[in-house]
Amino acid sequence: GNNRLLEEVKKKALNLLKTKYKGFGPTLAHEKLVEREKLKLADESVRQLMIAEELWKPHKAKKEPVHQLRERRACFGELIQIDGSPHDWFEGRAAACVLLVFIDDASGKLVQLRFVESESFFSYCQAAEGYLRQDGKPVAFYSDRHGIFRVNVPSTGSGEALTQFGRAMQELDIQIICANSPQAKGRVERVIQTLQDRLPKEMRLRGISNMTEGNAYLPEFSKDFNQRFAVEPRSSVNAHRPLTTKEDLSRILTWQERRTLSKNLTLQFQKTVYQIQTERPSYALRNAQVTVCVNAQEKITILYHGKG
Repeated sequence: GNNRLLEEVKKKALNLLKTKYKGFGPTLAHEKLVEREKLKLADESVRQLMIAEELWKPHKAKKEPVHQLRERRACFGELIQIDGSPHDWFEGRAAACVLLVFIDDASGKLVQLRFVESESFFSYCQAAEGYLRQDGKPVAFYSDRHGIFRVNVPSTGSGEALTQFGRAMQELDIQIICANSPQAKGRVERVIQTLQDRLPKEMRLRGISNMTEGNAYLPEFSKDFNQRFAVEPRSSVNAHRPLTTKEDLSRILTWQERRTLSKNLTLQFQKTVYQIQTERPSYALRNAQVTVCVNAQEKITILYHGKG
């Protein structure tokens, strides 16, 4: 027939599918054959070719419990879903690591990706800082119940306890909402599945073999991903708020603990005793409450009434 795949195109596509694009699924393989290799063939032709050559097997649809989908928020920046995905992102070329994913709920747009060694307070702060400086403050973050976001062992004291990340977001007037079930954060989970399929293959094609190179590539990947998969929000209103001059991220995104100065103006932190040197009369600072701040580089700053 007129629409029959040319033998020359078929042969070239098959060679590429068995070498350069080995392990790719039909959809991603078709994108690369058309965009990078300039072959003219339909996505269904690629799928049938891969099935015939046993390069891909159709997945049987699973009968899963039906969960009512939560409606997307209306505005960009109204709710940002955040999660971490441990995975062999570099396919054995580097140690397994974690990809932190920030995705806008209204549009499905990736607003921040970052490779880190593990999920921690500081790794989430570094990812959040990049996002906040780029887009501003969202109304809320939507996360799982990881101990970074939620105090899972409440203390006996009064009041609602906050994690260090929760305290930082409270200072920035950003709400943290913790999902009550895995299904509730299904949208970001589905995006992560797509990332686990596409991102390692894209990095393989570019010879990217470590986190530094990977993080340098992520903005380019995010831009392409958003062009393919992001949707227009129902509202044109951007719910992000600009950072104010008083919101110093270098201070807010630190690990902070309160201490009381002794009569000698000393305090103990992490098994080290620090003494405050001041030109004021020493009695003025006796029993004063100070805040010890530690940044990701382990630099310590001691604040009194918010000043060093």
